[in-house]
Formats: sequence, C-alpha cells, structure tokens
Amino acid sequence: MANSFVERHGLWHDAQMSQGSDLLQVIATRQVEVVRFVFADQHGLTRGKGVMSSSVPGMLVNGCTMTSTLILKDSSHRTVMPVWQAGAGLGNPRLAGAADLVMIADPGTFRVLPWAPGTGWVLCDLYYPDGEPVGYSTRHVLRQALDKLHRQNLELMSGLELEFHLFRPEQRPLTPADCSQPGSAPVVAPLQRGHQYLTELRYDELEPVFGEIRRGLQALGLPLRSEEIEFGPSQLEVTFGPEPGMTTADNAILARNAIKQIAQRQGYHATFMCRPQVANTFASGWHLHQSLVDPGTGANLFIPESRQADLSALGQHYLAGLLEHAAPSCLLAAPTINAYKRYRPNALAPDRIQWGRDNKGAMLRVLGGVGDPATRVENRVGEPAANPYLYLTSQILSGIDGITRQTPLRPPVEEPYSSSAESLPRNITQALLAFRSSRFYREALGDDFVEYFATIKQAEVDRFFSEVTDWEQREYFEMF
Repeated sequence: MANSFVERHGLWHDAQMSQGSDLLQVIATRQVEVVRFVFADQHGLTRGKGVMSSSVPGMLVNGCTMTSTLILKDSSHRTVMPVWQAGAGLGNPRLAGAADLVMIADPGTFRVLPWAPGTGWVLCDLYYPDGEPVGYSTRHVLRQALDKLHRQNLELMSGLELEFHLFRPEQRPLTPADCSQPGSAPVVAPLQRGHQYLTELRYDELEPVFGEIRRGLQALGLPLRSEEIEFGPSQLEVTFGPEPGMTTADNAILARNAIKQIAQRQGYHATFMCRPQVANTFASGWHLHQSLVDPGTGANLFIPESRQADLSALGQHYLAGLLEHAAPSCLLAAPTINAYKRYRPNALAPDRIQWGRDNKGAMLRVLGGVGDPATRVENRVGEPAANPYLYLTSQILSGIDGITRQTPLRPPVEEPYSSSAESLPRNITQALLAFRSSRFYREALGDDFVEYFATIKQAEVDRFFSEVTDWEQREYFEMF
C-alpha cells in the first residue's frame, strides 16, 4: 500500500481500506481465479479487464490501465472523437493519442459472480495518470451531484423497477456479413404469448429461467423485492428495495449485467432495449422511486405534515424542479433513439410533463402521505437502457434546483392523456436540442460535459438518419 497510486492521491477512505483487505481474503478463501475490473461507460455499459488473482493485490492499489477511447464511443462502439488530433475534439490533451486512463477499484462493490465459477467482479472509477478524476466518468458525475445534496444535509433514497424482455434465440447470426459494426441482431422467439398481466400461470411457465435469475441476483446481495410478469409477450419486471446514494446506480449496473449473463448461460437472450422490433411486444420502462432523507436519522423528508398536502414543502419544491427540467433531462433518462417510441397515450407510459396522485399515466407519480415512511415520487419517464448514474444525476440536480429556488408546484392532473401539459420530447432529436440548449445543465454539469455527451449522442442520431430503414423501403420503393 505504501506509495501506491491510491495512497499518493488519497483515493480511499477508511472503510474502503478495510474493504480492500476483505476483498483479498475472499479471493484467497473462495479460490477466485480472475477478477473483472470494470467501469460503467457513458452508456452504462461495463467495460474492463480480467485480472488474474495473483495480480489483484497490485492492481487494487495501483490501478489497471484503460484506453481512453472507451469513453469516446457511441452505441455502435465507434470512436466518435478525433483522438489523433490535439485535444481529441474536446480541448482535452489528456485524451489525445488514445492515451491511458487508470481504473481504481471501489472495493465495496466487489462480488463473486455466482454464475461464473472462480470469477470476481469489482466496479472502478476512472482517473488520469496524475490522480485527477476523469470528469466524463458518469459515476464521478453522480458522486458530484450527491455531494451537492450532502452539503445541504440531504441524502437520496431510491428504488428500482426495471422491465425487460426475455427471448429464446432462434438463430445466431455469425456469418462474416453479420460481423458489422454494430452486428446483426439475434433472431428470437418469445417464451410465452403474454397479455396475461401478473397471472400465476405465466409466472410458473417462466419459473425455470426466472428461478436462475432470482437466485443469481440474491446471491449477489441485491435487494430484490419482486419478480413479475408484465403485460407484453416475454416481458418481465424486477423490483429492488430502496438504497441510499450511489448504491442504487451500482445495483442497476450489476443487475442488468447479471440478468443478461445468467440468461445467456441458460440459452436465452435478455434485452433492456425499450421497444424491441419483435411482433406484438410492448415497450419497457424504468420507474425510479425517490425521496430525500435526513442522513443522520434516516427520516423521510417528503412526508407531509397535513392531510391537505401530498408532500412536505421540501418534497413539493423537489417535485417542481423535476417538472421544470424534465425536457432536457430526457436525454439522461431516455438516451436512445428507441426510447421515444414508448411515449404514447393510454399505454401506462407518460407523454406529457405533469404529476399526479398515484396516477400511472402521469410522468411523475406521488405515493404515500401523512405518517407513511414510504412517501416518495416515482418518475416513469426513464427507459431500462438508461445510464443509471446519469438518470439519478438528472433527478438530484433538478430537485436541488427546485428546492434552492423554492419553485412552486403546479396542480396535479387527473386525466393525464387529455391535459394541456407540455409534451415530453417526441424523439431524441428534440431531447438532444433541449439538453444542449439548457442553461441549467450547462451550469450544473458544465459546458464540457454537456458538449461531450451531446456529441456522442449526436453521432448516434447522425448514423441513424444515414441508414435506409425498413419503413422507408416499404413506403417508397414500390410507390415511386
């Protein structure tokens, strides 16, 4: 440990020092052969290296190098910044030439993967070789947002509801022609016909694979609350109990990877894509439950004192902030082109910027009341493919702004699909424009991060519009 990268730059607190020692002991006692050192990239995808157990003690405190181009890629894994130019298109000389970054493990996130024998897993933070945090790292972005909350003696509590689809692969597209960038999508079939929302018959039908997923998530120590059959064919949902601060985002990263990997090993394909192009499937969402608590006592600060109020004054201002910045926040909560095909009326998905009392058609749903320790706000705008660090960041920063400026809360809606409320962005182009032109986010995140993330998403949009789609072929090829 002496004179290590971690020690020189003061990167671990006392609890992490102890967790690091525990990690090494677990590796020895459980005969772990390899540890996956990974970080969550700008899309919320985990990237990293498998480190042999004999090398873990050194890399744990001195870091594992990682090519900087990995934080400059769009969703096709193409590097969209000119890395061979000075500043790599962002004015940052430390990213030029595909230079190395340093991954430093957060030992508190270490797990032994139950589905991969002899394999450990640990989340990392990104640093430059001089010890400065990489400002584009989305875990770092969330940590800064949480620090703003802590300075106001507040802590975020949040819980997850993640919907996804589970299919049976019918064909593995592995011809040379399929190895494009991105590659051909798997050809799949549903595991059941759907439409029997929450029926026990459908639940039992999927229990063999659901059981493997459940046992894997529980073995990881994740706070799994329920597993549910959703409305659409092969559509499922898992919900997780509330956790403080960064933990919810870390859990989301681990849960999505666990579900995909466990399913793959069982011969299935799990996808968190919002609306797959599979006949009769339904769009999936990510419902994020949130409240603010006193970090000293754990008391829920959203509980109202009067039955005439739905939330405390603090909670009302927080909710008002979420509403005010909802349009530019969409790019962080729903960052894919596909996500905006979910925002449709009368589909248990939001399409307008509004809140309601326990109303599943509203974007923001308020639950609880006087004396209820579970009083909270549920945001239904997110897609399950969202980067959890950016999704949570958008909520914290918007909510803090509402609290700081004492933003008044507009009335709730009772008929969310016929109200006069402002529409959510109809497509990612509108969301991108709202984010890029948001003075609020430029002040809260900085011009550098806004341009960085917007540039990556714009590259994705540009590629989409340069491709000829099935829709265009059907619409124009024969007619003209």
